[in-house]
Amino acid sequence: MAHALDGTVALVTGASSGIGAATARALAERGAAVAVAARRVDRLAALVAEIDAAGGRAFAVETDILDQQQAIAAVDRTVAELGRLDTVVNNAGQMLLGPIVDAPTEEWDRMIALNVNGLLYVAHAALPHLLRAAEDGPRRVADLVNVSSVAGRRAMLGAGVYNATKFAVNAFAESLRQEVTERHVRVSLIEPGAVATELASHIRDGVREQSMQAFAGIERLASEDIADVIAYVVSRARHVAINEVLVRPTEQTR
Repeated sequence: MAHALDGTVALVTGASSGIGAATARALAERGAAVAVAARRVDRLAALVAEIDAAGGRAFAVETDILDQQQAIAAVDRTVAELGRLDTVVNNAGQMLLGPIVDAPTEEWDRMIALNVNGLLYVAHAALPHLLRAAEDGPRRVADLVNVSSVAGRRAMLGAGVYNATKFAVNAFAESLRQEVTERHVRVSLIEPGAVATELASHIRDGVREQSMQAFAGIERLASEDIADVIAYVVSRARHVAINEVLVRPTEQTR
C-alpha cells in the first residue's frame, strides 16, 4: 500500500520526547525515512527501535543544535545516511517563563540560543537540500516546518522573552516563505496552545505553578495531536501550501 511520503526523508529536531517523538512516528507511518535529532541519545535509540519494529525506517542523530557546526553536521549526516532531505521539522525549543523584572538572564540566553539561533542554524543548513529535493524527488516539493506557539501571536504576562523568541520564529518563517515558495519549498508555522509535554517542567520552581495555573482544569492537547497536524501539512499535494496553523485545546481561552 502506497503512503503519502513514500521515498522521502525527514529530519525532526527535539525528537527525544513530546511533539518531536510523536512527529517522527507520524511521518514514518506515512512512509518517510526519519532522522531523529536530539541530545538524549538513549531516548533516540528507543524511538528508532520503535519505528523500525513498526516497519518504518529511522536513524538517530545525537546533536546539540546550539552549536552551529553540530546543526550542520546533523543535516549532513541525515543526507549521507538516508540519501536526501525533503522535510525538516524544527521542533527543538524551551519555554522558561517568569517575570522580566529580576529575571535570571541566563534563562533568556538559553531560550534565544535554542528557540531562535538553533532553529536558524538548522534551517540554513537544510535549505540547499530542500531546494534540491523540490526539483528532483518523488513529490517535487519540500517542507520546512517551524514549531512556534500561540505565544508567537500574542504577548502574555510572565512570558516576555519566550514571546520574543516565538515572534522571531514567526517573522523569520514568513520572510523565508516569500523567498522560497516559488521554488516549491513550503515554509509552515505550527502554533500549539497548551500541550501536555515535559516543556513546562523546565520552568523554575515557584514560577511553574503560577504559570500553569491558567491551564488548570482544561484538557490539554497531546503531542500526537500536534504531530497529526504536522503530518497533514507536509503530506498535501504539491500545489497546496498550509503556511500557518494555530492549534489550541477547545477549552483554552487565550
